Amino acid sequence: MTEATSHATVADKKETVPAYSWYALSVLVIIYVLNFVDRNIISILAEDIKADLGLRDDQIGFLYGTAFGVFYALFGIPLGKLADSWHRVRLMTAGLAIWSAFTALSGFAKNFATLSVARVGVGVGEATASPSAYSLISDWFPKKMRATALAIYSSGLYIGGGVSLLIGGAIVERWNAAYPVEAPLGLAGWQAAFIIVGLPGLLLAGLVFTLREPLRGESEGIVTPPPKDPFRGFLQELVAVIPPFTLIGAARAGTRGIAINLLGLAVIGGIAYAMAISTNNYQQWGAIGIGYYAIFSWASTLKRRDEPTFKLIWGTPAFLTTILGYGMVAFMSYAASFWAAPYAIRILEEAPSTAGWWIGGPGAVGGFLGVIFGGRAADWLRERNPAGRLIMVAFGLTAAAPFLYLMFTTQDPTIFYIAAFLQSLFGSSALGGAAATTQDLVLPRMRGTATATFFLATTLVGLALGPYMAGQVSTMTGSLSTGGLSLLVAVPIGLLLLFIAYRSVPEAERTVISRAQASGEQIDGVSGA
Repeated sequence: MTEATSHATVADKKETVPAYSWYALSVLVIIYVLNFVDRNIISILAEDIKADLGLRDDQIGFLYGTAFGVFYALFGIPLGKLADSWHRVRLMTAGLAIWSAFTALSGFAKNFATLSVARVGVGVGEATASPSAYSLISDWFPKKMRATALAIYSSGLYIGGGVSLLIGGAIVERWNAAYPVEAPLGLAGWQAAFIIVGLPGLLLAGLVFTLREPLRGESEGIVTPPPKDPFRGFLQELVAVIPPFTLIGAARAGTRGIAINLLGLAVIGGIAYAMAISTNNYQQWGAIGIGYYAIFSWASTLKRRDEPTFKLIWGTPAFLTTILGYGMVAFMSYAASFWAAPYAIRILEEAPSTAGWWIGGPGAVGGFLGVIFGGRAADWLRERNPAGRLIMVAFGLTAAAPFLYLMFTTQDPTIFYIAAFLQSLFGSSALGGAAATTQDLVLPRMRGTATATFFLATTLVGLALGPYMAGQVSTMTGSLSTGGLSLLVAVPIGLLLLFIAYRSVPEAERTVISRAQASGEQIDGVSGA
């Protein structure tokens, strides 16, 4: 019996999903909704923040994408490792309290620097959520339903993004109308909005704490006992990924390790410096440089610290092309969803509450429907084709592109809102298939780390570059329309990456266990191909 067959036999024994799994998934969806409310509300507040603090479009893009995304990605690595070894429910509880507190603190920001620090705090807190949730869902649901379950969880992204525009627009308008001169605590409407959406998360943390922790790996018959010292791996990853402690991790590999690390620092730092000079945006490219150097340092030391995990993630082209291919979807989707509200307010002269209603409501519905049906379609295609899920990822990339073009060229609000809805509908259909593919390419104990690596692509490629690039092009050309259209460069790049992934995923999935064992992994009761 091959390892793929033995995997399937164990997984398919579980024909029904317990009711508790659906309940727990519903709680995770609620938390993910709040996650994206806190993350995305800055979109509808952008024009007010820009006016009050005297910011440019590229700085607004930095606040939404880079300040949040880089540190979300960096701390996602050690926190993903902690999700692989510690109590995932407790980790999510702590993270929810942290990001909610920093969201509320964003409401007291008085300048670009303090708002940037608050956004960093939100990113660090939110980095706990998806590594824990993906790992929990993979233990609550059998393999054949994984894309569907992950798609349902991911629907919180689109619901939260839509809700943030609805409530953010309503709060800022009503607050400014009620307090045109002297507001409580001297807060502007956008500041009040941050505080109002941040506080509920502190209460919801109690609900998350009540969830039961499932047995890791049970859904596939590869039960993994918890490590005796779960925080040791977390601290090792923290040192490996956070500069300047990265030099300590490199030094453990001797002189050669330090030399490789310093060479990587020089190359990445040089590129970042050149980009900073050419764009006159040092905070953007300084943060990007730190992020990419940190990931380079982490990946360089992972082979020595955990060779099987390195082999199945960084040593597997199928995994890398899958996450980078989806990263191009995220590049367009994050930027389109963020700049939609400023475009409607600035170019189409819509009121914030109107823009929030017609972008947020339909966008939430479109994203929810797209991610659910996309996840189900990905599972259906997977049953007929080992790489079938990637067809849905490519569909989401290409089908959304025409509507993104229409969004940023039309002068008609009705056409704009319809295009925004369809862009959200089709773009969201890619997520479930991409996420499930990454989970299938690693062992259960590696899922938190694999999820964190998946989110490196969605953040350091999609979130940190997409919204900023549109803002930078807008600043340079004086046209937000041109900034939005520049995002279409992601389509040909993404299709090339996904084609490579499509050709390589079946063999990579079939040989997961044998490749892990060849790298030193000990798996009781399971033999390689």
